[in-house]
Amino acid sequence: MIEARASGLYFSVMTTPRLYQAIELSEGNTISLTADAAHHVSRVLRMSVGDTVIIFNGQGGEYHGTVTDISKKSVIVQLQQFNDSNTESPLHIHLGQSIARGEKMDLILQKSVELGVTEITPLFSEFGNVKLPTDRLRKRLQHWRGVIISACEQCGRTFIPTLNPPIKTQLWLEGLSADVLGLVLNPRGEHSIKTLPADTKNIALLIGPEGGLSDAEVMLAKEKGFLDSRLGPRVLRTETAALATIAALQSQLGDFN
Repeated sequence: MIEARASGLYFSVMTTPRLYQAIELSEGNTISLTADAAHHVSRVLRMSVGDTVIIFNGQGGEYHGTVTDISKKSVIVQLQQFNDSNTESPLHIHLGQSIARGEKMDLILQKSVELGVTEITPLFSEFGNVKLPTDRLRKRLQHWRGVIISACEQCGRTFIPTLNPPIKTQLWLEGLSADVLGLVLNPRGEHSIKTLPADTKNIALLIGPEGGLSDAEVMLAKEKGFLDSRLGPRVLRTETAALATIAALQSQLGDFN
């Protein structure tokens, strides 16, 4: 429910719920929602037979559907009109984000998806203070993917950004393709987002942890052609840096203009 104000009066607009379902979809087909989606529809949203939902599978476009049956354990939706919706940015932004603690990482993932990031690689940085054993890492990856999917459902994206397994910063830098334009933030950097070539479309963005990147990581990034870029004179927190930079890139080169 979205509340807006016009001429001193409040009015409400009900938004149609969007649900990601990792299955083949086609017009006229009937699908059974996954357990989590069914619970959300029936228990959280308290929808009824005849209500409308939007279903997408991350392969582009979305389907309008109608709830045809609701029981304690399942929700059935009949798919109707296909909408070839495309809300993707013209920029391919690959975010290399040093792993932040708890909700900070969730915030970075959620908002970067809303801002149009294409690919995300969590990074183990030299000064990072987050340690994840193998069993916990598997659970965090699953959780992070859920955050990304939820953000896509909310913001209208029909493609799911790629979430890569976490690796060390050095390995990430060494694995990037030669045609990518790399950026690393520095309040005293020589470059500005406004000075980037107007035809720039493929960008890798390196964001350090709370303790900052090490001299060795910064040096390697520069050896790989990364530009030390400034957004302003202030030092940004790790949960602010990526979001501010992506927004600036979209404003200068992407679809915010």
